[in-house]
Amino acid sequence: MQNVIEYIARSLVENPEQVQVDSHRVGSTLYVDVTAAPGDVGRLIGRKGRTAQSIRLVARAAAARQGMRIVVDID
Repeated sequence: MQNVIEYIARSLVENPEQVQVDSHRVGSTLYVDVTAAPGDVGRLIGRKGRTAQSIRLVARAAAARQGMRIVVDID
């Protein structure tokens, strides 16, 4: 799942080499932190947060297939 989120995030930004995706698991929940260059954070969030919502939706669908929950935080 971390690879899916990283692929999507790197595809959206201008500086893909500055995207970092870190994750840790607590029980059946996976917490994913996405960090990007200051100028690219807006691209990941999108207008009214629509891009961020879409990233979270795809991540939740992938996690549900594995019987897990996921929380995505974009910084």
